[in-house]
Amino acid sequence: MLKAIFKTSAALAVITALGATASANGAYGPFPVTLKDYKGEKTNTVSYSGQIARQVLEQSLKKLAGKGNGGENAAELETQMLSYFNNEGDLQILAPASKDEFPVKQKTVGEISSSANIAGKFYKGLVPSYPGNLTGVEVIEHMIKMAAKSNKGFDAENGYDWGQMISKFTMGAMQYNQAVDNYLDEKMTADNKPNNQAYSEGAHYTGKEHSWDEGFGYWGAPAHALDLSADQAYAIAKQTDLAAADVNGDGVVDLKSEMVFGPAYYAAGADRSGTKSTNYLQTIMKAYLDGRKVITAADGEALSAEELIAVKGHAATIAEQWEKVLAEATFKYAGSVYNDIKKISAASNEDKAKLYRTYVKHWGELKGFAMALQTGKNNLGATAVELNKLIGFGPVTMDFSYVTGIDAEGNFIRERKMHWSDYQLNMLKVQKLLVDTFAVKAKVNDATADLAALAGKIEADENAETD
Repeated sequence: MLKAIFKTSAALAVITALGATASANGAYGPFPVTLKDYKGEKTNTVSYSGQIARQVLEQSLKKLAGKGNGGENAAELETQMLSYFNNEGDLQILAPASKDEFPVKQKTVGEISSSANIAGKFYKGLVPSYPGNLTGVEVIEHMIKMAAKSNKGFDAENGYDWGQMISKFTMGAMQYNQAVDNYLDEKMTADNKPNNQAYSEGAHYTGKEHSWDEGFGYWGAPAHALDLSADQAYAIAKQTDLAAADVNGDGVVDLKSEMVFGPAYYAAGADRSGTKSTNYLQTIMKAYLDGRKVITAADGEALSAEELIAVKGHAATIAEQWEKVLAEATFKYAGSVYNDIKKISAASNEDKAKLYRTYVKHWGELKGFAMALQTGKNNLGATAVELNKLIGFGPVTMDFSYVTGIDAEGNFIRERKMHWSDYQLNMLKVQKLLVDTFAVKAKVNDATADLAALAGKIEADENAETD
């Protein structure tokens, strides 16, 4: 008993000392080998290459979604997209690929991981936010099929931007779901992947070390993220700041440890925009680092009750803040859609087509993030029902109709119509719902100040029509 208390006290003392410096100039790794019976030559236990490969596959899939020519190459493109979904063959990295001022170290997905795929890690629950009562995997497969048949990812008739919807939904249905509802949740219980055993036969890291690292890989931040401002992280994702990315100075960006991917990018985007009152990127990064230090400080022993509580506390911070990042992105694009409708309504007929394309892009981002928000470990209940009702299965299109379902052949059905002003009001209600439910603070594209006035105008117009 005394030995256990001493072990816990000593470990917590190390954790406290490590945590005091974690928020300044701290990198995610290297961390030493703690596995008691390991006899090999490995010295660093950090490993999340599979998760980085999946980040690359998601971005490459988004790129492919824009390659359709309206149907002629549909079968070929769908096969190619599915090969990226399943990681079949020696696949070229389509995004993020090298640019003149931003060279990338890896050229193929296999240089990162040959076995990691999106398909095996995708959300398998039902997705009520999409028509057809489909599972997550069925939804993404349907999206891929529709993207392959579209013209450069754009379905003008039904109002879909498939690249945006595929990418944003995947950020929830794979990255977010796997991190907060698997690696940082189920695998952080005492008996699941214990810290005094190897993660798998022959591994040089413990069960808890590797599980935590895998959760970090889905976050998509570089190992040196605590040294970056939100502006720098945002610029790395945009591939415009080689100096900020290339921390080891070798002249290329290593996708495994130096790149910023989707989830971390949107955290940085919220932090640098809007009210500038948030710090999602640094808060989540620090929680990941501090949690890993708790596990490392256990020195290859099973985590004590106190250590598990500490680890779960950091995991809870990550899950809470990540959910807010998705809510912030949903809020932002609801505001974009609101502003787009205002522009379309005031535009000449010649300008409406271009403005409509932008509107569909923003709606795809709105819808994708709203769907992503519903794939975490929290059951959003009535909030999800209201969110889905306000956004709908599809946006209001140029003839005022919108998607209400899918037929037996997988084609969209548009059986109802709505005025632009009514859909604008829905966007403001979406923003208010997100503020009330998730206490979003960045509030990029905040249009809630218009809520009362627009609601009053619509009511007055309706009363006038019935006079």
